[in-house]
Amino acid sequence: MDIASFSEASPGVLVPISGVDPRRGGWEHRAFLPDPLPEHTPPLDPKTYLAVANARAALAALDSTARQLPHPQLLRRPTLQTEAQSTSALEGTYAPLADVLTADEENPGTSNLREVLNYVKMADAAFDSLQDGRPLTLSTLSALQRILVAGTASETPASGAIRNMQVVIGRREGAAVNDLPVTAARFVPPPPGDDLQARLQDLLRWMSEDRSEEMDPVVSAAMAHYQFEALHPFNDGNGRIGRLLIVIHLLMSGILAEPTLSVSPWFEVRRSDYYDRLLAVSTSGQWDGYISFFAQGLRESALKTRDQMLALVHVQGQLKELVRASKLRADTAQALVDYAVGHISFTVRTVERDLHISYGRANGLIGQLVQLGVLAPLDPEGTYRRRFYAPEVLRTLIG
Repeated sequence: MDIASFSEASPGVLVPISGVDPRRGGWEHRAFLPDPLPEHTPPLDPKTYLAVANARAALAALDSTARQLPHPQLLRRPTLQTEAQSTSALEGTYAPLADVLTADEENPGTSNLREVLNYVKMADAAFDSLQDGRPLTLSTLSALQRILVAGTASETPASGAIRNMQVVIGRREGAAVNDLPVTAARFVPPPPGDDLQARLQDLLRWMSEDRSEEMDPVVSAAMAHYQFEALHPFNDGNGRIGRLLIVIHLLMSGILAEPTLSVSPWFEVRRSDYYDRLLAVSTSGQWDGYISFFAQGLRESALKTRDQMLALVHVQGQLKELVRASKLRADTAQALVDYAVGHISFTVRTVERDLHISYGRANGLIGQLVQLGVLAPLDPEGTYRRRFYAPEVLRTLIG
């Protein structure tokens, strides 16, 4: 890490760290320990305040649209799957969006898909916990991290616990080939121990307090996201958990009623700028540029998510109209259309379980909707654990 890039305006301190390299012996360096977040908004440019206001307006429009839908929770899963694919890609784990949307969650088929789908499980657990009124605690975060890495190459005996080792992030431009990882790193978060635990506790307390009279929720979400990424409290999964916390923060602040916001696709396209903005806060306290960038990202993400939500509702209406125009009159046929919007791929067994109908009835309904062109088999040649999907729904989601 370039120690010289940290100025007096940095919102933290450089603390000494040391270790032993097997080939080169002992080394000493510095790691960055961020200060606790301030209780008031940092100085912002008028243009940044405008960007924050525009983000709030877009989030309000998204939330208003979700509230007006008969079953907004149906759209949670496709939103989560889209977010899972992009947030994982930001961390170097890539799986095509179509594969993520149509994967068998019990048997994903590839390690990358398993890791991406673990994000969906983690987010579901987080939102359920929030809905049950449980506070966001260290144990909650640790449990979420354990879900995220379960069954992947990242899972270790230390999973589900605050890290007990020093980690480094990225590689800075201009680092020499033979530099030690800690000196070649772009950023070195705080060492493990009491200070890391205390700062993380401070952050969770800060997020749980109502400071809407002193700070716009978009600003507080931006600052909380920075703080989590700067602390980097786990051995793996910090980026994905940190971006999930953006949506959790907006839900806790009452800005969103449903977790239908996907933020990572916007940040994924701008990953270099995203990482630069985060680092600039640490090195020189550049809150203004980072918050402006973050607010723009929330605005664009909210607008895109709302457009996709409306497009899905439109497709849902079209598919229901096809059913109404047919000889099918059972309410379960319409319920199956709703199910196909909220579950991009499924089996006869899952329809039997979730719609509470017999296997024969589920199999028959799916067959009838396939004949109507509402549904189609994912693998027309497959016979075991056949999976089905609504082609128009998938086309809408992958653009």
